[in-house]
Amino acid sequence: MASFNKVILMGNLTRDPELRFTGNNMAVCKFGLAVNRRFKDGATGEWKEEPTFVDVTIFGARAEPFAKYHKKGKPAFIEGSLRLDSWEDKNGGGKRSKLFVVADTWEFVGGGREEGGGGGGGGYERTSGSRSDAGGGDSWGGGEPVSADDTPF
Repeated sequence: MASFNKVILMGNLTRDPELRFTGNNMAVCKFGLAVNRRFKDGATGEWKEEPTFVDVTIFGARAEPFAKYHKKGKPAFIEGSLRLDSWEDKNGGGKRSKLFVVADTWEFVGGGREEGGGGGGGGYERTSGSRSDAGGGDSWGGGEPVSADDTPF
């Protein structure tokens, strides 16, 4: 049977990104993302929000720019896949496991450039190197033109 593992999330960072490097100098960025589910309570009819907290890891060339331009509380949009990490508890607690997301790409969302966000209405750059809106007249937050030279990656 075929399988499919794709995750698309948009939420706010729950902590500042933690950037580290492996022994062979590969960047690894870890952060938490809070994603809210909004629903109407069947009993009361009131709208409620329920947060889900997700741990996210980005490897390689996309990790450093993410850590540089994001911080706790800021929004982020990521695409990736689910991974399961398993290990033996050092204190004799048995086998442990954790489900997390490995991000393949990310995009700026939300506030202005100086705050680490991207153009809220478009004009942002995908980390994969392709324009997300391949047209002219792009703007970044405040409305100034954007070129490939303006992006930090």
